[in-house]
Order: sequence, then C-alpha cells, then structure tokens
Amino acid sequence: MEQNVKFLPTRSKSLLQSDDLHQYILETSVYPREPELLKELRHITAGLPRARMATAPDAAQLIAMLLELVNAKKTIEVGVFTGYSLLLTALTIPEDGKITAIDINRETFEIGLPIIKKAGVADKINFIESEALPVLDQLLQNHENEGSFDFAFVDADKVNYWSYHERLMKLLKVGGIVVYDNTLWSGTVAMPDELVPEFWKPGRQFTIEFNKLLAADPRVQISHASIGDGIAICKRLY
Repeated sequence: MEQNVKFLPTRSKSLLQSDDLHQYILETSVYPREPELLKELRHITAGLPRARMATAPDAAQLIAMLLELVNAKKTIEVGVFTGYSLLLTALTIPEDGKITAIDINRETFEIGLPIIKKAGVADKINFIESEALPVLDQLLQNHENEGSFDFAFVDADKVNYWSYHERLMKLLKVGGIVVYDNTLWSGTVAMPDELVPEFWKPGRQFTIEFNKLLAADPRVQISHASIGDGIAICKRLY
C-alpha cells in the first residue's frame, strides 16, 4: 500500500477523507432529490442513540437507482432499524411490489412505521420480527421462492453475512442484485491490526473474511463502492 490509511471518526458515515467534500455531495446531489418523508425519517433517526446504524443517504440514493435498473418488484431486507432503506425501497418499487423485511427488533421498526404509513406504502411490507437465517431457510422450503426475488439489501449482524449470501444466491433470480452494507468497516479493513481500536476488531475480521469470500465467488459480478461505510454490490450470474 502506497499511502497510510486515514481512520475516520465515527461521527461520519462517509469514508471520504474530506468532510467538506462529503457534505458537498449530500447538499448538491442527495438531499435535493430525497423525498420529504425519507428526510423526515432521517431526521427522527438522527436523534437516536444508535443513529449510525441507519443507511447513509448517499448509499440509499444508489440503492434506489439499482432497484429501478433491475425493475425490482419482490425484495428482501435483512436488518431494518428504523426503516430508512425500507421506506426508500417501498417508495421505489411498483404499487404491487412486496418486501420481506426481517429484524430482531420491532421497536425500532415501529419508530419509522408511522412515516411508512403516511407514505401509503405499508401494504408493500411484510415485517418479520426474527433472526434472519430461520426466515430465509423457511422461504427456501417453498421451492417457488427459489430464484423469485429481484433484489436484497443486507445490513444486519456481520458474522452471518456469508450465511445470508449462500441463501440469497438461491432466492435471488439470475440477474438479481444483493447489496451488503458496512463492507469497509469505517476504513479499518485496510488498517494494520495494531492500529485498530478494540471496539472495531471483531466486526473488522468478519468483514475482511466476507470480502475475501465474496471476491472469490464466481456466482456473482461485484462492485465494491466506497460510499457510506462501504457497500458491496453483487449481481447473481447463475
């Protein structure tokens, strides 16, 4: 590596080394296009103790474009929090689109639920309060679900990312897309271990291993985007 990696403080969801440049992108290209109800949910979420768990708005903007590019109608979301990316997806897919949304914490989902209802898209969402693996396994028990989903977004426990991936490779149609969040782990994936704060180390190691497996997976075409906290975009090839 030719230059030292700069570790960014946790105040920002962006990996950009210039906060001013990140703010420029948000104010020029993201916020002016952000639907008002998404903006409302983002502001509510920002006041919560774990606000950093929310999907970065610039990453969400890219996700919305991907949803439209694959004409997504049937989607899966693993990890919901207050529902920013969930609302984004519900606003983007067609009127008869459906989202299977999975999270172990219904309380945080219900923070955003009034805004989702205000947007008139709650009927598109099937929220399941559960760990994700049992739900994905249950979906696979019905063979009609195999290859039937157009899109998936994963932003949950990093230790299970590869287990999610294996199941999503069966649930997604060929040509479908899955996006994994936090795949650059605040930039620590490229830092020497001795410089990584202890708090970040467990997730960092899982993320490094997942990225290696993903890069070697011939079933997917990948693009690793340094947006938000890093997102890995995977298109199922076969």
